[in-house]
Amino acid sequence: MSKLNFNVPVTIEELRVAIPLIAEELTVVVLSEPGCGKTSLLAMIATDNGDKWRKAGDNYPDDKFDYIYVDCPVKDMSDIGMTIPNHASKTLEYYVASLFKMDSGKKKVIMLDEMLKAPKMLQVLFTRMVLERYVGDRALPYGSLMFATSNNTTDGVGDNMLAHVANRVCKVQMRKPTATEWNQWAGANGVSRVIRSWVARYPKVMASYLDGEQEDNPYIFKPSSTSKQFASPRSLARADIIVRQTDLIGENATMVALAGTVGEACARDMAAFLALEHKVADVKDIIKAPLTIACPNDDVSALLLIMFQAIDVVQEHDELSKFMQFVDRIKSSEVQSIFFTMMLRSKTKLARHNDRIKKWAIDNYDLMT
Repeated sequence: MSKLNFNVPVTIEELRVAIPLIAEELTVVVLSEPGCGKTSLLAMIATDNGDKWRKAGDNYPDDKFDYIYVDCPVKDMSDIGMTIPNHASKTLEYYVASLFKMDSGKKKVIMLDEMLKAPKMLQVLFTRMVLERYVGDRALPYGSLMFATSNNTTDGVGDNMLAHVANRVCKVQMRKPTATEWNQWAGANGVSRVIRSWVARYPKVMASYLDGEQEDNPYIFKPSSTSKQFASPRSLARADIIVRQTDLIGENATMVALAGTVGEACARDMAAFLALEHKVADVKDIIKAPLTIACPNDDVSALLLIMFQAIDVVQEHDELSKFMQFVDRIKSSEVQSIFFTMMLRSKTKLARHNDRIKKWAIDNYDLMT
């Protein structure tokens, strides 16, 4: 067995596989710094389960589970359930809130989001849910799955777990995606090429303060920082609407809005990409003259904008082969490898069956390992 490093956190893709396999008996508590995407795990699990869904909470008659999202910090005791007098028996009965869909009879997949930020009294109620699969005094249907999310204690945003609870759950550290991983997700979800190109140019935006030696990283979340705006996988995705409306919003308002979403450092550096977007050659023109059109080898930002545009618009093998003639003229092997990696992982799968891509992969194998 190879030597294991228990200090390496897991990816969100690993968690979407692991949680359904163990969460019937053992509650997984996923921890990460803010904005890393852990809340999206519920929708991922719904997708992998084969059920029809549009968003967490939408259920259909043929679903195997009810998918239940619990926003723990904003809930009160009465949002979970209440004891109601039974006058016939002169006793108190526990009524579970409709949030948990106990009347459907289906098994549940419950995500307790930001559980460690819940009020202390509510954490006591969640404890039985987490440990025994009970909501108050009502048992969940057999086979129900449960997991929770929260931030790291070191993030300084109010997350704490009682010791006797921690000893009964599986606490797992989830890492941030790399720039390549995030760009793969962003491309599949329609995030603009400006943001994807910027992330590829500044991959340290996906670093974590937990990595160490990030004191001079101006983009990321740091517990010691007084600024509440920072670049994260979440805030970069949310900034996409600003970038897409730049022409209508205007330059000044765009910069202010970006700074208010991803922080000043990120907004300032992204401005260069916004200024370049309408100046770089169109990929359709490049395909028409791949060997003669100007290649901006002295401007990595411009090259990245062209690469990510190509990833979005190239749809046919002939187009890809011609565009690869242009890629061969690029002097930066880093830019070439970014293009190849994104094409290889794109949904079109053109790269896997293109002769020029295959040849490039063989000639530049060292860049891909």
